[in-house]
Amino acid sequence: MPVMNLNKTQRRKLSIFVKCVIFSFLAWALFAVSNNYVYTIKVGMQYVNAPDNRAFHPLQSDTVNVRLEASGWQLLFSSFQSPDEVIQVDLSGLRSRNWVVFANQLGFVNRQFPVNRQVISVSPDTLYFDFSKQTERKVPVKALHHLQFRKQYDVIDELRISPEYVTITGPLDDVVQIEQWETDTIQASGVDGDLHTMAHLKHNQRANISVYPTSVEVNIPVGEVTEKILEVPLKVENGKQFSSVKLLPSKVQLTVMVSLRDFTKVTAGAFEAVVNLDDWTKDDVRNLPVIITQKPDYCKLVKIEPQNVDFFVRK
Repeated sequence: MPVMNLNKTQRRKLSIFVKCVIFSFLAWALFAVSNNYVYTIKVGMQYVNAPDNRAFHPLQSDTVNVRLEASGWQLLFSSFQSPDEVIQVDLSGLRSRNWVVFANQLGFVNRQFPVNRQVISVSPDTLYFDFSKQTERKVPVKALHHLQFRKQYDVIDELRISPEYVTITGPLDDVVQIEQWETDTIQASGVDGDLHTMAHLKHNQRANISVYPTSVEVNIPVGEVTEKILEVPLKVENGKQFSSVKLLPSKVQLTVMVSLRDFTKVTAGAFEAVVNLDDWTKDDVRNLPVIITQKPDYCKLVKIEPQNVDFFVRK
């Protein structure tokens, strides 16, 4: 590769040229970010000031496009912001009609943005809602938890929740789709005993659904656990079309974690292990996977040995 040998004068001219290019680029960039630009972002909606006596159902997506005017600096910084931006929509107008217009509440929307980011318009500009009679329904509460236990400790019984059911109110079409209501995740570490706590119900993402009460009492029974090994006989499903089916082995060994208080209560009869011959007749497998179809609550299955068994059939 040829090497340019520049004399002192040429190197000085090249240095001046490079500095001019860099200075020009910086000046252009500074000028560019100082100008105002119009750009569009997609945001979610959170409904506020909903009418108390009217159950409503939105007839459009829960996101809208917001056109903003801001400087180049703000446009640059907005690219680093969270994509889950949300705006509040005032639904007080639904007391007398079934739509709301963003053009009538641009001031309310603009107060949710910094002063150097001006909302010009929202698309779609009009939101439509379908109204129906409010209905009530009681649904069970599901307590979510993420607990870190001390060694040899775990949940040993069913969680006790008070109240067990909460009342949800809203449009019939939405209420019938809700089968349960979850709590916020209960978290704790170093747990080695029963846990009693108040858990808030998960925040309702839909303004047309209300829930009461908003918190429940949760009791989580925790105790010492240990391993227990059981031999469980295997049963055959979908094998009636054969005169005989022989499994090798005919039993499986289960390793389970069980509480010390229930150690003697947990027996092989509390478990059911099956193999399904449809796995062979339909899928032509060479050995059958073992499936546990029954086990006591809060008895944690650790290992199945073997996980697959050989078989012989006679037609």
